[in-house]
Amino acid sequence: MNAAANEANRPRVPLRDHVAHSIRRYLGDLNGSGTENLYEIALRELEIPLFAEVLEHCDGNQSRAAAMLGIHRATLRKKLKDYGLG
Repeated sequence: MNAAANEANRPRVPLRDHVAHSIRRYLGDLNGSGTENLYEIALRELEIPLFAEVLEHCDGNQSRAAAMLGIHRATLRKKLKDYGLG
C-alpha cells in the first residue's frame, strides 16, 4: 500500500485532542508557575496559525477564508490587522 493510501485509511485524530495535548504540554512547561489570562493567550495562539493556514489554503482570498472559518470578512480583516497578519 502506498503512503497516500495509508494516510487516507488512518483514523483522524480530532482537533480537540491536538489542542488538549498542547495545553497539557504548555501547563507542564510552566513547571508550577501560574499564568493569568490563559483563555486570552490560548485563543490568540490558536487564531494566529488558524487564520494563517486557512488563508494559505484559500490562496490569500479573504472572502473564501472567512466563509471557511464561518466568520464575517470584516471580522477576519480586523483580526488579521490585530495580529499583524494583514
